[in-house]
This record gives sequence, structure tokens and C-alpha cells, in this order.
Amino acid sequence: MASTRERVREHRRRLRAQGLRPVQIWVPDVRAPEFVAEAHRQSAAVAASEHEAEDQAFVDAISVDWDEAEPGE
Repeated sequence: MASTRERVREHRRRLRAQGLRPVQIWVPDVRAPEFVAEAHRQSAAVAASEHEAEDQAFVDAISVDWDEAEPGE
């Protein structure tokens, strides 16, 4: 039986043969207390804004209801 390293190497080879390439990205950790606090701070600032109604109207206008979306939307 092939080792884990060999299986991974073969899997990656097949993906590359399909024209794919590996990409590593760093994203915010949404579980971090600092992230939660900053998200709360920003949402409270938006909610308290004098432009809150216009901001919400914009969000609603560009949002998709995924339960009703057609394939390809």
C-alpha cells in the first residue's frame, strides 16, 4: 500500500493534470475574540449611522435569496 505522502503526491499530480494549481490563502479567524469584537463594533456603527436605512436598502438590493435563486445566478 502506498504511503500517505505518495497518495497525496499522486492526488496533486492528477489535479495539476486537470489544469489546477494549489493556492494557499490566509483569512481572518472568525472565531477569534478580537474578530468578534471588531465585527460587533462595525455593525453597531452602521446601525447607529444616519444613513442606516440607505445602507440596508443597498444590501437588500444586491442580496440574493438563495432559497429562490435560479441556477447560474
